[in-house]
Amino acid sequence: MRLTVTRVVLNSRPGNNGAPVAENFRLEEATLSADLADGDVLVRTLCLSVDPYMRCRMNEDTGVDYVTPWQLSECVDGGGVGVVESSRCGLCVEGDVVTSFNWPWQTRAVIKGSVLQKVDPKLVDGHLSYFLGAVGITGLTALLGVREKGHVTKGANQTMVVSGAAGACGSIAGQIGRLDGCVRVVGICGSDEKCRALVDDLGFSAAINYRQEDVPARLTECCPNGIDVYFDNVGGSISDAVITQMNSGSHVILCGQISQYNKDVPYPPPLSEETKETLRRKNITRERFTVLNYMNQAEAALCELSQRVQSGQINVLETVVNGIENMGDAFCSMMTGGNIGKQIIKISE
Repeated sequence: MRLTVTRVVLNSRPGNNGAPVAENFRLEEATLSADLADGDVLVRTLCLSVDPYMRCRMNEDTGVDYVTPWQLSECVDGGGVGVVESSRCGLCVEGDVVTSFNWPWQTRAVIKGSVLQKVDPKLVDGHLSYFLGAVGITGLTALLGVREKGHVTKGANQTMVVSGAAGACGSIAGQIGRLDGCVRVVGICGSDEKCRALVDDLGFSAAINYRQEDVPARLTECCPNGIDVYFDNVGGSISDAVITQMNSGSHVILCGQISQYNKDVPYPPPLSEETKETLRRKNITRERFTVLNYMNQAEAALCELSQRVQSGQINVLETVVNGIENMGDAFCSMMTGGNIGKQIIKISE
């Protein structure tokens, strides 16, 4: 028996200015066999994730060794959650909810059961998309990034700043910083609506709209004792402004550099001489954080994230778009800050 599926393939790579457009992706129909080989699982896709790191996968060379480039005219992949429709794998049975970091962008797929992770919907109170965000790789990045590189100490009167604070990772990282003991958590984001969400919904102490406000002046106002921990999701001029106001012996958690992803520069991108001198003079650590190096801690960390989400200690923000035909638009919107919280595309119920 053969099934018709809809899938998204990479139609072209971004042009010279580097900004992705929806036309870089193409929707097409394909058929796949429902006659499974040993170890195979037929899954129906429930929801998919788009994330900033994927911009690197649109290049012929990702610039890093832990993710591979997407190939032209081949199905794109990323984080996904789905339900098992049939299985010839002992690890999962029909009806199981499963997730993968390399889920094909298609409505149904045949995947090796060995690369799927079975998840319990009760851990997220049925909000299955949370497995792609707050209780998935995004939440792990936020939690372990803060814990491994932030050196947050209860009672130390520390101030944390988060850039890209209304995004999937930043919105969780700021809450972790507050829960772990930072007395002041300030978020930098790109709209007044996002600023309101950070303060009213997520418990940030203050928020700065970098598109409308003087970032250095507002940092001085919001961080009167300087900055001790900086969770950096954006890089560029915003990060230069934050680092200038960091205290001696403070810590930069280098999580992402979305402001630089469309440029032809290495990762992490080079810093200005002035910023390098500030890091040296103040003995500020700035260490790249790659969550895949800490997966031995994933089980315990996901359990903690689940408990904190269920108890209401961590609030989850999502922007949800319906339909696989909108994957390209959702990706481009996310890359320009169109989302609040995690950008999710719902494929089926």
